[in-house]
Amino acid sequence: MTGQEIQNEILRKMTPTQKVRLAMRLYYSAWEFKAAWLKEIHKDWSSTQIEQEVKRIFTNARS
Repeated sequence: MTGQEIQNEILRKMTPTQKVRLAMRLYYSAWEFKAAWLKEIHKDWSSTQIEQEVKRIFTNARS
């Protein structure tokens, strides 16, 4: 079995609620990673500026 097949099987066995929780965890993890990256490249920015930029990025994101 390939990794993709294993992942698909796990997802098939999850309830809709579990899938939503997983999606939310992924979303918030991505938010935190983006904020950490912005803090690293913009060391002079305030926490407010970082949060505003993350909001802007996520608001304009396309999948």
